[in-house]
Amino acid sequence: MVTDPIADFLTRMRNAQMARLTTVELPYSRLKHEIANVMLKNKFLTEVKKEESGKFPTLIVTLPEKKLEFKRVSKCGQRIYTNADAIRKVKNGFGISIISTSQGVMTGYEAHAKKIGGEVLCEIA
Repeated sequence: MVTDPIADFLTRMRNAQMARLTTVELPYSRLKHEIANVMLKNKFLTEVKKEESGKFPTLIVTLPEKKLEFKRVSKCGQRIYTNADAIRKVKNGFGISIISTSQGVMTGYEAHAKKIGGEVLCEIA
């Protein structure tokens, strides 16, 4: 059993990237799908789709050619929350932070623009 599904999601993508794979098949959850959609919208992924075949649904993610860095910020043992003013840049603006807010999962830039804070889930660069 996985205790931190988001860390598992990021680790599977990191491992697939090191093995030079283009697609990753993951167990589906709505939160992972929302994180993947945010990454897709910001062009860190090329395709995201949910597949219903089999006993359990899966999430299929297509990775880009470029090398990505994945970092889990808020962990099970220590949740990291931030307000809108304290959201920091990732890699001097070349990366994004993904934040779970009361209005859904979004990037740090969107949360800062809407002036809402939340839990900092991960950083992608």
